[in-house]
Amino acid sequence: MTQADECHRSIYNVWSQVLEYFDAFIIGLTATPEKRTFAFFNQNVVSEYSREKAIIDRVNVGEDIYLINTEITQNGAMIMKRLAEYRDRLTRAKRWRQMDEDMAYNPGMLDVDVVNPSQIRAVIQTYRDKVFTELFPRRKNVPKTLIFAKNDSHADDIVQIVREVFGEGNEFCQKITCKAKKADEALSNFRNQFYPRIAVTVEMIATGTDVKPLECLIFMRDVRSKGHYEQMLGRGTRVLKLEDLKMVSGDDATEKDHFVVIDAVGVTKSKKTETRPLEYKPHVSLTELMKRASLGTKDPEILTSLANRLIRLSTKLKPEELDEFEAKVGKPISTVAEDLLNAFDEDVVAARAGVELDPDRDPSPEEQVKLDAAQEELIKEAEQPFNDPDNRDYIEDVRKKHEQIIDNVNIDSVTYAGWDKDRDSNADQVIKSFHEFIEENKDEILALRIIYDQRFADRPMAIRKLKELYEKLQQEHITIERLWDCYAIKKPDKVKRGTIGQLADLISIIRFEMGYADNLQPFADKVNYNFMQWTLKRNAGAVHFTDEQMEWLRLVKDHIAASLSISADDLDYTPFDRKGGLGRFYEVFGDQYLEILDEMNIELVA
Repeated sequence: MTQADECHRSIYNVWSQVLEYFDAFIIGLTATPEKRTFAFFNQNVVSEYSREKAIIDRVNVGEDIYLINTEITQNGAMIMKRLAEYRDRLTRAKRWRQMDEDMAYNPGMLDVDVVNPSQIRAVIQTYRDKVFTELFPRRKNVPKTLIFAKNDSHADDIVQIVREVFGEGNEFCQKITCKAKKADEALSNFRNQFYPRIAVTVEMIATGTDVKPLECLIFMRDVRSKGHYEQMLGRGTRVLKLEDLKMVSGDDATEKDHFVVIDAVGVTKSKKTETRPLEYKPHVSLTELMKRASLGTKDPEILTSLANRLIRLSTKLKPEELDEFEAKVGKPISTVAEDLLNAFDEDVVAARAGVELDPDRDPSPEEQVKLDAAQEELIKEAEQPFNDPDNRDYIEDVRKKHEQIIDNVNIDSVTYAGWDKDRDSNADQVIKSFHEFIEENKDEILALRIIYDQRFADRPMAIRKLKELYEKLQQEHITIERLWDCYAIKKPDKVKRGTIGQLADLISIIRFEMGYADNLQPFADKVNYNFMQWTLKRNAGAVHFTDEQMEWLRLVKDHIAASLSISADDLDYTPFDRKGGLGRFYEVFGDQYLEILDEMNIELVA
């Protein structure tokens, strides 16, 4: 039996010959199968485990999607003819020169041909402003965050601006790409240490690399491959125990029951394709691809990736640079790329071999010999330009000298920053599960008169039942904090954000879901408001509460907000014991002390 891991990419080309050489059953494993994958295995799916099922089983966690739209990200901008700053994409050396003409750039040219620092800064500033208010409202430390950049130069720009915007040093935000120094060490620290809090990558952490503490992914590049996009999302889905998360994210970390996707480029809405054409070696440099071609490699992934790099380079060259390339190398750049692709085109290979392919039968042994020989000829011809080291140096120099223009004129502005309400999210599933939980436990919930009545029910019974309900709810992997966040995402105009998480807040959530309350606010807010009204009413008479009495009453109020009610016995415990406990409370309020407690139990939760 042969097992092919990551079979969405490990069963093709040369590897397929290895797999088919052995007379054995082939089992493929992958989290992101493509159409080609199903075709290779003849649609023979032995076992299927969907991402949705994995989330339900707590093998993975789901995501909430937050959108950041800016004017330039969506529409591009215009740079009027002027003295402009240019930067070498590789060396990042800058120089000033006069523009030849006005330049209009579209969003697709951002961070490739044009760099607008204001556009990057607008996104990062929005993240900084929202991280502790909307995204992770109960946190003090920035959660582990991974930013996907378009290229290595873009990653450098993002790292610099993140450090500036957050006012932090080098350890706070680091670039983790194949070209970065000590990238493996930085990745290990990102996974296991408190710093860095934010990492910027291109491809190195996009697939196949687990960083379980990750709680936020920021897409500052679009991705058109469905499989690759799912792999990138997978970086945030990994489950991690709370104690392990706190070790790398601080004591303020809460249970990882979801992660946040921040879409700053429209990646969640762009059309996705089933495959990732041409580029198979994103981590391998152009220099290394050309060197392997000069050594006579027959690896289709190497040569196809090389063709893709040349095609991308050709779109950036000016007409005079294209002519120079042809004069120097001997062929137009488009022809060099086409020859590399043709070496693996079945029709081109068959035409060179003089073999007529029949879709209803495999080639005969004699025909296969001719096809193999023809393909070797085509590969040798396609690789010929790279045999000359001067050609390789020239092509690398062409790539290096291509410049980016720095747009310091057009200042970007955020047009929308908020949760994506147009698509179902993990929040919908959590709320749906909670609604089903209420339906299944309705009899127990209705027994808690505090849920629907304005008068307090029996205190010991209420607390006991509420704790039992919450334990059941936690078995569904739903916490009070997560529920509150989900309602804030789906109904932001009806939910007050803030620090919550007390058991009593479950009352507010149940009342909101059952329709007994129009707005969702912390249980403590309700108690605080009722306390204010009650003290105003009591102080309106001839006898007013003294300053010491008010200090005691505020402590009682806080206890009720956390524990639903108070009894005389509670006054002998923290924090009341520091003020003299029940004895001092009796001295301050006299014979009315029990009346005061009973009245507050009723009025403050009404």
